[in-house]
Amino acid sequence: MNAPHALSASQAAELIARGELTAESLVESCLERIAAREATVGAWEYLDPEQALAQARERDRVRPLGPLHGIPVGIKDIIATADMPTGCGTPVYHGWRPAWDASCIAALRAAGAIIMGKTVTTEFAVYQPGRTANPRNPAHTPGGSSSGSAAAVADLMVPLALGTQTAGSIVRPASFCGVVGCKPTFGYVNRAGLKPSADSLDTIGVFARSVADAALALAVISRRPGLAATAAPAAPPRIGVCRTHEWPFAERSSKDALAAAKEALARAGAVLIEVDLPQPFEGLADAQALIQAYETAQALAYESQQHAAQLSPNLAALLQSGRDCPPADYDRAIALARRCRVALPALFDQIDIMLTPSVRGEAPAGLGATGDPVFNRIWTLLHVPCLNLPAIDGPAGLPVGVQVVGPRNSDARTLRMARWVEQAIMTR
Repeated sequence: MNAPHALSASQAAELIARGELTAESLVESCLERIAAREATVGAWEYLDPEQALAQARERDRVRPLGPLHGIPVGIKDIIATADMPTGCGTPVYHGWRPAWDASCIAALRAAGAIIMGKTVTTEFAVYQPGRTANPRNPAHTPGGSSSGSAAAVADLMVPLALGTQTAGSIVRPASFCGVVGCKPTFGYVNRAGLKPSADSLDTIGVFARSVADAALALAVISRRPGLAATAAPAAPPRIGVCRTHEWPFAERSSKDALAAAKEALARAGAVLIEVDLPQPFEGLADAQALIQAYETAQALAYESQQHAAQLSPNLAALLQSGRDCPPADYDRAIALARRCRVALPALFDQIDIMLTPSVRGEAPAGLGATGDPVFNRIWTLLHVPCLNLPAIDGPAGLPVGVQVVGPRNSDARTLRMARWVEQAIMTR
């Protein structure tokens, strides 16, 4: 057997259920991995080894509670936990301890999961980075805003972690770090206990090392058990290759990732169909950026009024742009999003899923920024399920993924199709 910390969530859960692995030994192995790597990666904002071990021992004393019994999960530090601080990546809330668990945390505990600790987030899950480095090359960003969650899963510190996406904060760091990142349909996961950023965009999702593991975790936190049934379809899917209007921003490594994935899928028997987005979709990326700034300025109104000196210049500038945005411009952006959501299903009439870039390219060098979400904005705004799947290593040796997109509210089907795509890419 692999070292316990290297097991997938599904493998570890099965071994625990059969009595061949204890939660305590799994957590001990994860803690050893963290101790060896945390000084380099910097994935954790809060970690209490004794607290984690106490949870594990309690799990070992009782019958399995659910499908994640004994599985350690990292939690992005903007999601409320009653027994751990929730600092939101800002000195404004340093050490703040909520009196409650977020809805998704309650769901994890009910399913037997172990809340391992809180992972580093950018400031209020916006743009100012924390200290996390890319585990594949610490001189490069891990992406954001779910920086610590992506890095912790990629570096084998925990098999699962929760993140959030408002622009590209799950798909982008998943691509940069080389793991599966799953952003479900908007609203699938209850957001009670999440520090809001943009109310019409914020979505809770998961990081994992496989589509099956992502589906298992998403089934728990969404309280939709059927999502865990991710057996790949027997027949090859019909896949739309959609470069989007943002294609000019793609770097060579992202183009190579899409080409490699297409080749693998065609070899496996998929029907590939080129899909061009209608002209109105060209404005969606800008609309998402405007909506995010406008809504974030309102969500952080208290912090900007009472704690302005503790906000980074990057965040202060975003909030000012949101305050300066005329409501009529916001209303037009919302109206465009609604029109495009209505038009989107027709694009799936002849296809099952779309394949599109996850990122511009490999993770940029430096830790002062987290990369460009240009290939994620439109899908987040359209409220559709998206997954990053690792595809290639770029010329700098860093991972580059491809993005699987499904119709809104088709998460179970999209996960099954993504499982097929994952298998085809892995066996190319």
